[in-house]
Amino acid sequence: MKKQTLGLGLALCVAAAAAQAHPVTVKSCDREVTFDAPPSAPVSHDVNLTEMMLVLGLADRMVGYTGISGWKTLDKQMREGVAELPELAAKYPTKEVLIGADADFFFAGWNYGMRVGGEVTPETLEPFDIKVYELTESCIHIGEKPKVSMDDMYNDLLNLGAIFGVSDHAENLVAGYRKELSDIVANVAADGEPLRVFVYDSGEDTPFTAGRYAMPTALIEAAGGRNIMDDVEKSWAKVGWEGVVERNPEVVVIVNYGDVTAEEKRAFMMNNPAFAELDAVKNDRFVVLEYVEATPGPRNISAVRKLANGFWKQ
Repeated sequence: MKKQTLGLGLALCVAAAAAQAHPVTVKSCDREVTFDAPPSAPVSHDVNLTEMMLVLGLADRMVGYTGISGWKTLDKQMREGVAELPELAAKYPTKEVLIGADADFFFAGWNYGMRVGGEVTPETLEPFDIKVYELTESCIHIGEKPKVSMDDMYNDLLNLGAIFGVSDHAENLVAGYRKELSDIVANVAADGEPLRVFVYDSGEDTPFTAGRYAMPTALIEAAGGRNIMDDVEKSWAKVGWEGVVERNPEVVVIVNYGDVTAEEKRAFMMNNPAFAELDAVKNDRFVVLEYVEATPGPRNISAVRKLANGFWKQ
């Protein structure tokens, strides 16, 4: 009983400290959002955004998550993190789903749980007192933003820290990530021009890939490469295979998720005569990133390490 009392007292102290830090106002894409108190019933969308909530220690405040099992599977680390939480929708949630969960906060993004002009947006949820914080990487879908960088992910963690009254924890996490990334970059053995890299997400007739504003562009650059599609003024987009062949990637980064496995994607490229002269195919140079590594989130740092090893330690 004494231990439970001490635990309750600590929780109350943490809650009181968080409340004292409010109100806080954060920038969310083109909006400023003010929180008079930390949200008490948050919902996150997608595996990478949910993992941001988990690393900030917010699982016990959440009422659920959405948008994972409809496309992706949870690895052991994520399964343990969300074991006590319900998945409210396998894919995109409806307004009714969020309202029915008594949610007061939705952490999502454009094409990460929300669509421009769709049913679930910051504007459509406002009448139900559900505040939205938008994933920074996704802001390109509703306006201009700088080219993607690792700061996009750091920005989200710091803003979530402020929103939930855990800024010290968020700042310590980000400082650690910055140090770890700096150590990785310092050991990248790149000489001369960056490696030409193509991101193969999905699609056989027309490939779906990462453009200028998608996180893999930042990951590839940190690892000493260059996304050959970094002049595509979009986040994730379809392109033509002709352009891929013309730009002749030296490495192909495969994003692993969905019904088609990474090995099947590799086999498609390796066995297609149209790609036989690509340097990446001739030298069988493929690096696989899991979806949760290739999208903004805590695993971006390990993703850079994996890419650097694949690029330079052949």
